[in-house]
Amino acid sequence: MATNSKYQDKQVDAILNEMIAVFEKHQAPVDLSLMVLGNMVTNLLISSFGKTQQIALAQAFSDALINSIKTAK
Repeated sequence: MATNSKYQDKQVDAILNEMIAVFEKHQAPVDLSLMVLGNMVTNLLISSFGKTQQIALAQAFSDALINSIKTAK
């Protein structure tokens, strides 16, 4: 999703591939996969940040998601 990141592509790709493998293992349809990912994001925000930061980061995340869809090839 991010074009500039402090993380190496190799690390991001490894985690992404593992997550894809989990969805495939459970034969999760797209709607279930999106629900799980949304719940994961919500859990990360709630467990890691205060209310004000949660809202700001959720907005930044959703903006970045929309941007990545607009610019996808």
